[in-house]
Amino acid sequence: VATVKVIPFAVPRGVSSGALAEIVAVAVLRITKIRGKRVGLVVTVLPQTKPSIVTKSQEAIRERVAALDGELTEIRITGHNTDEVATAIRELREAGCDPILVFGASAIVDRGDVIPQALADAGGEVVHLGMPVDPGNLMMLGHLQDASVIGVPSCARSPKLNGFDWVLQRLMAGVAVTAEDIMDMGAGGLLAEIATRPSPRERKTVAQLAPKVVAVVLAAGQSSRMGTNKLLADVGGTAMVRRMVAAIAPAVDQVIVVTGRDADHIMATLDGIPASFVHNPDFAHGLSTSLKRGLDAVPPDADAALIGLADMPLVDAAVVGRLVAAFNPAEHRSICVPVHHGERGNPVLWGKQHFETLRSLTGDKGARVLFDSHADELVEVAMPDRAVLTDIDTPEALDDFRSGRST
Repeated sequence: VATVKVIPFAVPRGVSSGALAEIVAVAVLRITKIRGKRVGLVVTVLPQTKPSIVTKSQEAIRERVAALDGELTEIRITGHNTDEVATAIRELREAGCDPILVFGASAIVDRGDVIPQALADAGGEVVHLGMPVDPGNLMMLGHLQDASVIGVPSCARSPKLNGFDWVLQRLMAGVAVTAEDIMDMGAGGLLAEIATRPSPRERKTVAQLAPKVVAVVLAAGQSSRMGTNKLLADVGGTAMVRRMVAAIAPAVDQVIVVTGRDADHIMATLDGIPASFVHNPDFAHGLSTSLKRGLDAVPPDADAALIGLADMPLVDAAVVGRLVAAFNPAEHRSICVPVHHGERGNPVLWGKQHFETLRSLTGDKGARVLFDSHADELVEVAMPDRAVLTDIDTPEALDDFRSGRST
């Protein structure tokens, strides 16, 4: 993949004259007054959403609205479901709020997701979903009667400028925003490169530009539902664990395999693949014990750890590449979760600032229990197929995989 930059130093006189004539004929600059608007906010929560996340969401919106001479007059805290959100949107419209902002507990994936569907159920419509601006690409713009409704992207919990700000500023000034306007924002939409934010070009170390990623592959399970060790099972002519590790190795800087049951067989099966091994003698006490062993082996100069499960034979370098491309701790994208059709899967990329929290897990808890409490650092990364959802836990699942029924 390469980029080409074309910089014109001159244009034909006829082109420049024509452009100047166009500019003179139309009003290219218009000044409009920021108006003191009544803004409504809906914040949705899931069962494990921490109160601090709700508070942070409210404070971030309140500060933005106040800076635009508006007032956050109505707030509704609801469950993350269409019925409650639709009711809240209707109530805020009846209270005279415009715009209405909806801060979801999870990102908007498609038009059938909770927030777009709730707007439709409330009698409104989605004008545009997504925007070619980063951060802020997962924003939704809609209308209910004559009021604007915005599905707020998770990056708005940070005070840093994002695409949502561009839309909110216009609405607070009484300037209508259309789908075409949002699409036009793609010109200059990489906000991390504007003068008011740190630029990647100013970073001094290669590590900041290309993070050092270490894969921690958990291969210590008991395979209690399989009887035999599923990681040694043949899938397409290759042992399951070898297929997975070999597929992701080219996409990371180092692979650490955590072994438990049949450790010698696992190591022998991976012979020839560039991987190091850590044995977990306590593997019978749960997944968290293997996670700790693996993280303890991650070198201190690593920027992130890719936590993967060895029983996912379809995960490959392309999956890892998408996760690494989305990783940017400076933009609050330090937890990268693969998603297919709204369902979260594995592996998950974790920034080094989360390692201690991951080590605090106990028993058979996986790292996924931390998603809600770290929602402000989490980004969902869309995947084109079910590879990130396909794991092999039972003999039936293995048979389905071999026959092609699970793909």
